[in-house]
Amino acid sequence: MVCPFCENSNSKVVESRESPDGVRRRRECNRCGLRFTTYERVYKKSIMIIKRDGRREPFSQEKLENSLVVACAKRPLEVGKISRIVVDIETELNSISKLEIESYVIGEVVMDKLKKLDQVAYIRYASVYRNFQDEKSFTQAIESLNEIKEKSKTTNKNQLRLIKDDLSEFSKKRKHQI
Repeated sequence: MVCPFCENSNSKVVESRESPDGVRRRRECNRCGLRFTTYERVYKKSIMIIKRDGRREPFSQEKLENSLVVACAKRPLEVGKISRIVVDIETELNSISKLEIESYVIGEVVMDKLKKLDQVAYIRYASVYRNFQDEKSFTQAIESLNEIKEKSKTTNKNQLRLIKDDLSEFSKKRKHQI
C-alpha cells in the first residue's frame, strides 16, 4: 500500500476491524511514521438491468426494496421479511452468470416471491408491473391466485393471523368462562 504522505510503498498494519463496507485497516508508513486508513472490500460484479425501453441501469437493492415496501404497505407481515426477499432475489440474480438481465426477469421473480408471501401485496405489485389497463386483466390476476389457493388448500404460513380470527377465539373462550 502506498503512503498518501510520502508515497513510500512499505507500510505495516497496526489495526484491523470489520466494518459494514468490508475490512478497515489502520496502517503506518515505515518511512515517515504517519498513519492512514485503508478499506478492503469484496468486489461484486455489477449487474446491469435492461429496461423495457432498452435503457440500461445498474441493479439497485434500494429500488427493489422500496417497490416491495410500497406493495406490502399496511400488510401484516413479519419484521424483516421484505429485506430477506431482497437478499434472496439478489442472490438469485448473482447466481445467473449474466452481467445484463432483462427487467421482466426480476419482475417475475418478485411476483413469484410476493405470491407466496402475501396475495394482496402480489396484486398491488402486479397491477403496477403488468400495467393493468382494465378490470379484465385485474380479474385474471385474481383468478390465478384463486387457482393457487385451490391447489394448496392451506393457509399461508408467512402471513400473520388476522385480528378477526383472534377475536373469534377470544369470544369462544369467554363463552366457556361465563
